[in-house]
Amino acid sequence: MTVSDFVPVLIQIALAAGLAGAILTGSVLFGQRGSKNAIKNYAYECGIKTDGKTNTRFSVKFYVTAMLFILFDIEVLFLIPWVLVYREFVFNGLPILGPILFFLGVLVVGLAYELKKGALEWEK
Repeated sequence: MTVSDFVPVLIQIALAAGLAGAILTGSVLFGQRGSKNAIKNYAYECGIKTDGKTNTRFSVKFYVTAMLFILFDIEVLFLIPWVLVYREFVFNGLPILGPILFFLGVLVVGLAYELKKGALEWEK
């Protein structure tokens, strides 16, 4: 591979950085500037003042479920490239089914472990 193979990637990175910089600069230059006081900085929802605590605490079960969702969501992202190159690997005679079945087996064992430990049960 030569440096010229990476030019499209470098152009995309430069465009992304330039766009992010332009958006941040535009928000500073053209954004609303108001007076900084306690009433303007007060958090509200739909224009109604909040009653009670504004910083409510969430149960740990919510975070565990969210982390498990993210974990399995990312694992599905690993399956997408495999699906896209499956035919090419089979055509070239490369074994690809074994490693992906091992990967899915580890996922199933992990899910069975979570179910056994009750990580997905809300009524504990």
